[in-house]
Amino acid sequence: MKKPKIEWTVSIYIIGYHLALLIGLPFYFIYNSPRGWLFGAAAIILYVSGLAVTVGYHRLYSHATFKTNKYIEAVILFFASMATQGSALKWSCDHRRHHAFVDTDRDPYSIKKGFMHAHVFWLFRHTEPIDQKVVADLYRNKLVMFQHKYYGFLMVLTNVLVTLSMGYVLSDYLGAFVITWGIRLFFLHHFTWFINSLAHTWGAQKFSQEHTAVDNYAICLLTFGEGYHNYHHTFANDYRNGVKWYHFDPTKWVIWTLSKFKLAHGLRTVNRYRIKERMVLETKNEISDKLKSLWTDNRKALEDKVNNFADDLMDKLSDIRALVTEYNSSKKRNASKDQLKTLKSKIKDMKKNLQSDWQNWRRFTSGQSIKSFIDSGPNFECNLLDQN
Repeated sequence: MKKPKIEWTVSIYIIGYHLALLIGLPFYFIYNSPRGWLFGAAAIILYVSGLAVTVGYHRLYSHATFKTNKYIEAVILFFASMATQGSALKWSCDHRRHHAFVDTDRDPYSIKKGFMHAHVFWLFRHTEPIDQKVVADLYRNKLVMFQHKYYGFLMVLTNVLVTLSMGYVLSDYLGAFVITWGIRLFFLHHFTWFINSLAHTWGAQKFSQEHTAVDNYAICLLTFGEGYHNYHHTFANDYRNGVKWYHFDPTKWVIWTLSKFKLAHGLRTVNRYRIKERMVLETKNEISDKLKSLWTDNRKALEDKVNNFADDLMDKLSDIRALVTEYNSSKKRNASKDQLKTLKSKIKDMKKNLQSDWQNWRRFTSGQSIKSFIDSGPNFECNLLDQN
């Protein structure tokens, strides 16, 4: 299979500004003392343009996890153009291919081709051209198509406007160019690229081990909440990456806030019981794989215990999910108060029982990690069989 041709424009641009910063920054700081406001402004612009990519390019356009109006879209596309990561149409097409063919040769930034390929080297070669079938919905979006058609001009215009504005306000045009454009762009690019590299390398896989994506809190801090990548690849249609309230996911917070001001609607989420079902299934499979490597008399009993425990819990999760769905449907149909009260009471009882079962399952599988069970050697079987 022939390697794709080199994308000279992108390669020269990325390598060029990296070299310019590497050579020029020491001289700049030797002969200049930029004000702290410049770094503050750069940080704000970095975050706004980065969120425009994660909120817009990723969760709005690539996955359609929510809807918004054209005015919000215009703001998103303005700041996303400033991020210098290509048009929304091209970005979304590449990203949808990434999900469809993850970890294969057709994955544009497959981690299987190496860390640096996934991080940045993939940009140095031509990817597959935009396939209208892959992004047919975006072809019907006039704002997206306008940005795609005039992307080069818009990229330059947005960066020049913001950089000159910062230079004027802070009375330091050179500092604005070096810091709010150059340094800001360097960090923004690498933060985004970490999603393709680090978020497929370093972290946990509690939702799925069928792909290389991982969850890592540290990566979330640098990627605007995109570091919960194992969850995202498992449930790509959820507007959230971090599903817990305490998960650091500013992209989720922006979308949620927009919805509270009636500026976003149709926020898509995955039922929490379905998420738990997936977690149980994944843990069950992980333990089963570990048990297959053990040649002991207790292996069959261990396998049965794990399977029975998991299957029973998944049945209960499925039942409560069905009951919640029935309650919501009944509520929409304006069912009688007595019927809704009965369903609500059943849900409450099932939740109470489920909470106890879930805690037992967590104790059974996580009270001691699977690794510690394995490391305990001959005691492994006894430890696992003794747990509830």
